Amino acid sequence: MLQTTNPIASSRTQAAAGTPLLNVDKVTLRYKTPNLLITATEHVSFVVERSDRFVLLGPSGCGKSTLLKAIGGYMTPVSGTISIKGRQVMKPGADRMMVFQEFDQLLPWKTVLENVMFPLLVARKLPRAEAEAVAREYIDKVKLMRAVDTYPHMLSGGMKQRVAIARGMAMQPDILLMDEPFAALDALTRRQMQDELLQLWEDTRFTVIFVTHSIAEAIKISNRILLLSPHPGRVRAEIRDVESVRDDPLAAAELEQQIHSMLFSEPGHRE
Repeated sequence: MLQTTNPIASSRTQAAAGTPLLNVDKVTLRYKTPNLLITATEHVSFVVERSDRFVLLGPSGCGKSTLLKAIGGYMTPVSGTISIKGRQVMKPGADRMMVFQEFDQLLPWKTVLENVMFPLLVARKLPRAEAEAVAREYIDKVKLMRAVDTYPHMLSGGMKQRVAIARGMAMQPDILLMDEPFAALDALTRRQMQDELLQLWEDTRFTVIFVTHSIAEAIKISNRILLLSPHPGRVRAEIRDVESVRDDPLAAAELEQQIHSMLFSEPGHRE
C-alpha cells in the first residue's frame, strides 16, 4: 500500500519524458536570523505535473513553508534550481498564487468582490467588467455569492479562507500554493474546507501544492505526498496514488501509521 519512490530519480525520468509543470532540482535553502544562518532544506528534488494535488508533509521546522516561498519566487535557493514549464523561477509571478493560514490576508477596506477582483486589476489582466465577471464566477465556486458585498471583518475564518482561495484561483495561475491554509480553523470547519477544496478541484482540476504537518490532512487532500525529514528538510520519500486508500478507513489508518514511522524514524530504518 505504501508506494515510495526515489524522488530524485523520479524527477529525472519524468523530465526526460517531457517538461513537467514544476521541477525542483537539488534545492538547498538558507535564511538568516539575528544570530544564525539556518539551513531550511538540503538538496530537495521533486516534480509536479498538471492537476496534481501535491502535499509537502513533514514536522515543524523541516522547511516546508520556506520551500513554498521559494517556489513562489520570494527567496532564492543557495544551490539548485526551481523551474516552471522549463523557465527558472527568479521572482514572484501571476503564474503562482499563494494562500496563507492567516485570516488577515484580505484587504479590510474592500468587499469580498473587490478583494477577489483586486489582483486581476493590479495585474491589468482584464478590464474591470471582465474582472468582475471572473471574480463572481470564482466566488460562486466557493459558495459565497451571498457575501459578495460583505467586508472581511463580517466573515468567519472559514469564509475568509474561501475568499482567499477564490482570489488566488481567479488569476487562473499555473499553480496554487497553499501554506497550511486550514491550520487556524476549528476541527469541524477544517474538515469542511478540506471537502470543499476537493470538490473545487473536481470542478476545475487546478494544480495545487499544499503544505501541512497533519498526516491525516495530507492523506485526505493529496494524490501525491512528499515526505520531508526533520530539520534540515531532506526528501525522505514520495508516496503516490494516495487517493486509492482515502475511502478505506482501515487502509488510510495503516498508511497514516506507516507515514508517521517513516517521518520520525532514523534515515534508512523502517519499522
